[in-house]
Amino acid sequence: MTDVESAADRGDAPVIRTGAGEPVAGPGGTAAGDLPPCPDPRRHPLRAVAWLLTLGTGLASLLLLLAMLAAFPVLNVLALGTMLEAEGRVVRSGRLRDGIPFAGLLPRIGTVVLGGWLWLLVVRLVSDAAADAALIDPAGASARGWAAARLAVTAGVGIHLIAAVFAGGGLVDFFRPIRSARRLGAALLRGTAWATAAAALADGVAAVRPGRLFSLGARGLLGGLLWLVPPTLLLSSLRDTTRPWGVVVTVVGGLLLAVVLSWVPFLQARFAADPRWHVFLDLSAVRGMWRRAPLVMGLAVVLLYGLSLPLSLFKIVAAPRDAVLLLTPIFIVTIYPARLAVGWAAHHAAGREADGWRIVRWPLGAIVMGLLLAYVFLLFFTPAIDAFGRRVLFDHHAVLLPTPM
Repeated sequence: MTDVESAADRGDAPVIRTGAGEPVAGPGGTAAGDLPPCPDPRRHPLRAVAWLLTLGTGLASLLLLLAMLAAFPVLNVLALGTMLEAEGRVVRSGRLRDGIPFAGLLPRIGTVVLGGWLWLLVVRLVSDAAADAALIDPAGASARGWAAARLAVTAGVGIHLIAAVFAGGGLVDFFRPIRSARRLGAALLRGTAWATAAAALADGVAAVRPGRLFSLGARGLLGGLLWLVPPTLLLSSLRDTTRPWGVVVTVVGGLLLAVVLSWVPFLQARFAADPRWHVFLDLSAVRGMWRRAPLVMGLAVVLLYGLSLPLSLFKIVAAPRDAVLLLTPIFIVTIYPARLAVGWAAHHAAGREADGWRIVRWPLGAIVMGLLLAYVFLLFFTPAIDAFGRRVLFDHHAVLLPTPM
């Protein structure tokens, strides 16, 4: 029995060791960036409401940031790592609310993103007006005036954003430029501005640990590819339907892919909780989880792939680069809760001791496998409607990169 399973049997939040042997406390503590437990709503109703608002704001900020990261190559690996971090926390604790990592930091990050976007919108509007004036009368007084206004607004907004973030990055700070400027000016006069900003940045980086998240995402991606690429290659090998062996190879690839798709989400979930390479090879643990909790495992799998299949419709036409930012939120909002469901199912299955009744788990297993075969059957035909052709068969958004590219 693994560390995750034995601790789950005791009802504890286990201590998981990273690949480097470094202990990582289970979620539920009050480490930097984490939320403390919810106050008792009967004794502290206002604090409980504030806690719920912080949690909701943190979730919204997290989804927004993940959508932005998923829109760019390489950074989408960081988005995958963050989703695996959230999934691993749920595996360790069994609490869905732990699936919002760094919830204590995210509301502030969200306000910085929102405040910056609003002020940059002002810059964009002035720039568009200046461009229109230059197009109509390049040498006219109006064009020169708008050009000067664009320069002044760009410089002023840039200074204001720096001051607002230095003042704390709260939403109010972005709409009180004089107070923010005074705080920044006072710190510059005292000579403490750089040290204060560097310390705040260091604390934020130490709490988020982006290097670890990127490593987790890269290893989780590679582990998933090692299982998914071989059967997907067989599935995509059909070129001539008049050759029986080609049809047989494709059918075998489809059958193998359906089986692999039932394993990979839980291999990744266990890896997210215990990021060591051998976890990706521990099929006996996943089979044991299926025996002990076939219902919740099956529901999690159906939810995961059921929500991911319609995402192929957004790839019928290759979206322009500017439109990718509009599509990635759909991918994140669809896949993120399904991954948390997989993490909860993995925790639930690891915490059970007795196997389920055969009369129940065998029909459930047959139903889930039938649905996975139907999923693979539909997946086989997606290259006919997808702008990227056969490459879509290898995307596997549900367990790999959450991006439409």
